[in-house]
Amino acid sequence: MSVMKEFTKGLWKENPVLVLLLGMCPTLAVTSSATNGLGMGVATMCVLMCSNIVISAIRGIVPKKIRIPVYIVVIASFVTVVDLLMQAYAPTALYEALGIFIPLIVVNCIVLGRAEAFASKNGVGKSILDGLGMGLGFTLALVALGATREFLASGSLFQVKMIPGWTVDFMLMTSAPGAFIVLGFFLAGMNAMNMRKAKKEGKSYKAASLDCNSCNICDMGDK
Repeated sequence: MSVMKEFTKGLWKENPVLVLLLGMCPTLAVTSSATNGLGMGVATMCVLMCSNIVISAIRGIVPKKIRIPVYIVVIASFVTVVDLLMQAYAPTALYEALGIFIPLIVVNCIVLGRAEAFASKNGVGKSILDGLGMGLGFTLALVALGATREFLASGSLFQVKMIPGWTVDFMLMTSAPGAFIVLGFFLAGMNAMNMRKAKKEGKSYKAASLDCNSCNICDMGDK
């Protein structure tokens, strides 16, 4: 796979939110505004890139039977750093809005999944590109969801009023049901575009399969 493909796969073809359906908890919980989505996405991207680098660098010296605990310790270390940096330098409103979801990056399946599926099997250079691409794809998806929900709720984007006459907020879009509705439309649009593309190429489109047969994270034994 070329260098460009390593970077761009997370933006569209293997987007963690819109294709792989990973990280749904923060995706639905913090995307009530574009600002929150951007903050969560950037924090996750930083952890993903840094953990990919370290895990790729130590992959040759970590015994297979304890690799998952080691990966979690590495990820937790970077999450702590990001949490403290955001607490010190991020706007207070943003840090409070993200709340518990910053520490919960430790158990975000995107981060651990890329550590197990990619960084542990590839060099540092490719792992950086993989982390950057996946993190950027996650960030773009969160910003798009947050911007859509924020605009539908109050007619604003990044807390800037785009429609001055909009005085009554549409509260459904700021709640959990609104998040599910908007995400559903996003996924439907994504599948429709992929189906149209496959039809033009004379192929049949099959949505990504997410089951135990396509996952090896729980396999703690030697392969």
